Amino acid sequence: MHGWLWDLHADHHKKDHSGFLERNDSFFLIFAVPSIGLFVAGSLQGLNAPWTWLGLGILTYGIAYFLVHEVFIHQRIKWFKRTNNTYLMAIRKAHKVHHKHLGKEDGECFGMLLVPFKYYLEARKAAASAKT
Repeated sequence: MHGWLWDLHADHHKKDHSGFLERNDSFFLIFAVPSIGLFVAGSLQGLNAPWTWLGLGILTYGIAYFLVHEVFIHQRIKWFKRTNNTYLMAIRKAHKVHHKHLGKEDGECFGMLLVPFKYYLEARKAAASAKT
């Protein structure tokens, strides 16, 4: 997304639109079309064909991306607004740092589910101070 597909992803970092949808949302199709194609190819060869499992892997990543990135982190759908879970707070913090960079260069914290340990420590500290 931060490489040759940056033109699609840029509006996710620098809001230059007013609607609900972003050009970045086209990644849904970029991942969905191959996943569907692999499921179709797998169904023609039997459910245990490697194509089925590849399609399932892409689908699983897409579901995780939607729930973690779009719903939980960016709150594009207002679910899971508040949490004291250290892991979830660390993911949010790391992604916030990722978005401090408006261009495709010099970014950090590209991971969605795995983030540097320092964010876990910060989240644990924040959760402890919230309890007192």
